Amino acid sequence: MAALVRAVSCQTGVTQWIAACSGLLQTSAVQGQCRRMLYDIFQRHKAGQFQLSKSCGGVIQANGAITQQNRSFYSANKHLSAKDSVQPSEEKVGAFTRIIEAMGFTGPLKYSRWKIKVAALRMYTCCVEKTDYEEFFNRCQMPDTLNSWFLVAQLHVWMCLVRMKQEGRTGKYMCRYIVHCMWEDVEQRGKVMGINSVVLKEDLRSMVENFYAALFGYDEGILSDDHVLAAALWRNLFNRNCEDPRHLELLVEYVRKQVQHLDALSGEDLLLTGEVSWRPLVESNARSILKPLSPVYNDEGL
Repeated sequence: MAALVRAVSCQTGVTQWIAACSGLLQTSAVQGQCRRMLYDIFQRHKAGQFQLSKSCGGVIQANGAITQQNRSFYSANKHLSAKDSVQPSEEKVGAFTRIIEAMGFTGPLKYSRWKIKVAALRMYTCCVEKTDYEEFFNRCQMPDTLNSWFLVAQLHVWMCLVRMKQEGRTGKYMCRYIVHCMWEDVEQRGKVMGINSVVLKEDLRSMVENFYAALFGYDEGILSDDHVLAAALWRNLFNRNCEDPRHLELLVEYVRKQVQHLDALSGEDLLLTGEVSWRPLVESNARSILKPLSPVYNDEGL
């Protein structure tokens, strides 16, 4: 403040007066803006529009408010980092890896690709063979058709994708192959059932569109409350045809406990083996936390 009074009383140049006032500022982010404000104030003071003491008081008060705001913003960030401890979503990769992946190729992964493909195929097999589809059809009153089978399998595949995307680039590569295995299986099942090739092609196109739409809906539901998740299940799993709300309640509970169960599995074991176990659709204590068993595999990851 003394520097400000000396600068004004001696009627120094505009540049020196602005530099003296800028020394009072503690935040470098607003220094350029305050320089322009001080210059305008000095010009208005020379024209006799208002008193310099009031204008300087307003600038200092505004600067104090900005400093206080920045201080509170820093405290909020510090509290956020201490409480939530946000982790980076992408792993660090080199420039060469980024270049070849931008060209559409897959860079070096944590494990060999054939191991990941075998694990992905095994994980999709667990989605298909370890799920009691008859129980789903009976309890949820769904027709026993290929489309109903696909909707239930799609739900379990989505839960596996949610889990494996937490394992970085290797997990994302595994997700792509899980989806590839799913479409190969759907096409083969349609051919075995004797569906016409033209009709099957149209059905596959419709299934692809519904699959990616369901992914967005389920992702939004798992990150939101049970109302949003129930709406996603009503649209995608029940095809907007569910008259009993208890069916939605059962499925919401099922998805929540399965996602919690998959999160408890070791990521390294999932990448090497792909073994996934599912909790029953109906349990006496659905909120209980089950300790997953560690899978057994050999040195080749099989």
